[in-house]
Amino acid sequence: MSDHSEEHMKIIRKPDGTLTLLRKPESRSLPQSDPTLSITVLSKDLTINPHNDTWLRLFLPKQGTNDNKKLPLIVFFHGSGFVTSSAASTIFHDFCVNIADGAAAVVASVEYRLAPEHRLPAAYDDAVETFHWIKSSQDEWLTKHVDYSRCYLMGNSAGATIAYYAGLRIASGEVGDLEPLKIQGMILRQPYIGGTQRTESELRLENDAVLPLSDNDLMWELALPVGADRDHEYCNLTAVDGWRIEKVRDQGWRVMVSGCGGDPLVDRDRELVKLLEEKGVCVVSDFEEEGCHGIELTDPNKAKTLIRLIKHFMSS
Repeated sequence: MSDHSEEHMKIIRKPDGTLTLLRKPESRSLPQSDPTLSITVLSKDLTINPHNDTWLRLFLPKQGTNDNKKLPLIVFFHGSGFVTSSAASTIFHDFCVNIADGAAAVVASVEYRLAPEHRLPAAYDDAVETFHWIKSSQDEWLTKHVDYSRCYLMGNSAGATIAYYAGLRIASGEVGDLEPLKIQGMILRQPYIGGTQRTESELRLENDAVLPLSDNDLMWELALPVGADRDHEYCNLTAVDGWRIEKVRDQGWRVMVSGCGGDPLVDRDRELVKLLEEKGVCVVSDFEEEGCHGIELTDPNKAKTLIRLIKHFMSS
């Protein structure tokens, strides 16, 4: 980890070796649940675990309140390297509004615990707890408008990694019965995956403006258990027991993986596709030559393209 990276991310290294992250203020959005407002998607916040301060922001397309047709449920996990941002961050709030509206789905965006205060597997645990909470919730937006037989895990960047690892635990039966929820698959956008051995795309894009290698390494140092390196099972795909991936296949889940050639992590995302395919999982992959890490959050055209892919994936 370079001193430049620590300065760039506002890190304080204490004498005892612990790290403190000074997070920059970011734009946040409030939920809007008033049906009289001229908006296409309603939203509200619901508490999951008050002890851990976890909650979710639920997004309901207004079109879904006008008929009796129930909608698929997308449980979404935001990115930002496990260490920053929130389900209330404007950039993720707006992205979920667009998904709910464009893909005609109810979206549950999860506020999970962040590192380094809560290192992995805290976020993975929070993800699994979210599904247990949803299955037993009596909230009307869920019980009245969600088709529980069409549920998907989704995330972008670190959120995709959370979705993936939570999905492995769910598929393997480790977390118990989630009925009436029936998961149909995972939607993984630019999964945030690591390893000590550098890939070609990481070396080629070492000084990438969006995700430089030094920042990437630092975020993993902040997120992984103290003393663990990037070959830890929470980070490196090859460290995951193969039988867990086979359980995804056995459940009949489909997995969508998408990425961009200008993302330093694109080689690792392609490795994920290869690994899933080798285990017999039904994979839908989409990789564009152009584009950077997280471009769907800043480029409306890229967001629309991704949402069309999501809608097609859920309907096919």
